Amino acid sequence: MHSSVHLTSTHIASSCRFCLLNHSPGRSDYLKSEQFRVLELYPQKKAAKQEQKKKRKIDVPPPRTTQMPVDQDWASVWPGTRTFHPASVPLPVRQGYVEKGAPLSKYVNAELMKIPNFLHLTPPAIRKHCEALKQFCTKWPITLDTEEKCREHFPLEIIISDYCYASPTIRDPLARIVSLQVKLSSLHLDTHAKDKLLRLLGNKYNPETDIITITADRCPTRRQNLDYVHYLLIAVYHESWRVEPWEAEKSLVDMEYFDWDTSQSRKNLVTLYKWPESPTDHDYDDIPNVTEFKIAVSDLINNGEDQYAINKYKGAVKTLLNLKIFFLCFL
Repeated sequence: MHSSVHLTSTHIASSCRFCLLNHSPGRSDYLKSEQFRVLELYPQKKAAKQEQKKKRKIDVPPPRTTQMPVDQDWASVWPGTRTFHPASVPLPVRQGYVEKGAPLSKYVNAELMKIPNFLHLTPPAIRKHCEALKQFCTKWPITLDTEEKCREHFPLEIIISDYCYASPTIRDPLARIVSLQVKLSSLHLDTHAKDKLLRLLGNKYNPETDIITITADRCPTRRQNLDYVHYLLIAVYHESWRVEPWEAEKSLVDMEYFDWDTSQSRKNLVTLYKWPESPTDHDYDDIPNVTEFKIAVSDLINNGEDQYAINKYKGAVKTLLNLKIFFLCFL
């Protein structure tokens, strides 16, 4: 039997459309993208070598230290505080610990970057800073040429301390401590105010040097402690001049110390010296050797009785009454 194929116009048009789609350029790319990707367990060595060849070589310039002249202006290179940079420091600096061999060099050295450096405080840089600050300063007074004159006109002295140590912060806790020193004789005080001031100060007064020392460290900054010591001095000074109502009622028995000028001993001495006349006043300036007797009696009562105080009092009485000359006459 013979079979015959009858193609219609519809079949021919569809077949032509299929051929056009399969042979178009976009179709080929689409088919390639739809293919499965190949799993490469071991990368091709050739491709890696080709990628290395394609990499560009970067020209790294030499360190700055190799181009620095010897007579350069170091203050321009390192003008202020900054972290250590090995390419800017023309010194063979080493830091760190190695069990065998020399310490680590300055390149890639974390130890040099930990601590604050003082490369900006070289003598020429400090000299340049001082020259720039001179325009804001005043000349030292010519009349203050001795230490005695300085203490006379400026009796107040402030003592502070600065520290340099390795830490993330440059502020040392001990740098906040402030001490104020002033002589007691430079303060305007009467007998009552001086006695009260010394009782308020306690052990902050040194009788050998006649210096009052007030120290403050309770505030976190130095400036706050400086204001605090000034406040303490002003407060204790004005408090010493204040007279409480109960102080006027104090009698000789209630006094904290023996005052020979207001005691009966002074009146008895003046009466005995001017006997048989009755003294019109109790002025003892014209009595010879009375100062030694006054000090001996005051020390004996205020400091307590001991062999030294008794012998001192005995000698003062003999000198006052001229008993030594009297004994020599009989000899």
